Amino acid sequence: MGFVREHLPDPITFYEGQGLTLKGRGKWRTTSCVFHGGSDSMRINVQSGGFICMSCGAHGGDVAAYYMAAHGVGFVEAAKALGAWQDDGRPAPARPTPIPARDALQLLAREANLIAVAAANVAHGVALTAQDLARLLHAAGRITKIAGYFA
Repeated sequence: MGFVREHLPDPITFYEGQGLTLKGRGKWRTTSCVFHGGSDSMRINVQSGGFICMSCGAHGGDVAAYYMAAHGVGFVEAAKALGAWQDDGRPAPARPTPIPARDALQLLAREANLIAVAAANVAHGVALTAQDLARLLHAAGRITKIAGYFA
């Protein structure tokens, strides 16, 4: 089994498939950040697939890193989902955790903060939109998945 980088999807196609609108020209394009909800704070490198949010600091070197962070999955699962994993019949290598503990804590803090703000808004009579509810459910799923890694 192994990762085949050349099988990763084209960055522009991948990010637009994730529902992001890439603005601008050149190597780096601007888009919204799914990690904190910023409207134009994330930069995407359309050649390498790397990304960085200028506001919350989320970052990664390619579309696989983005997929892992956005969906809360490990490397092998992301590579398989992106079609970049070649299966030769052997079991996948064992890894202690798919995400480093420091990154997991940062992700948990961001998601917990999002949920706390939404709870405060609901407590003050603000109705959640369908998009807000979907994001909260996504955050809860990511928290549950990370908790399972470290439990």
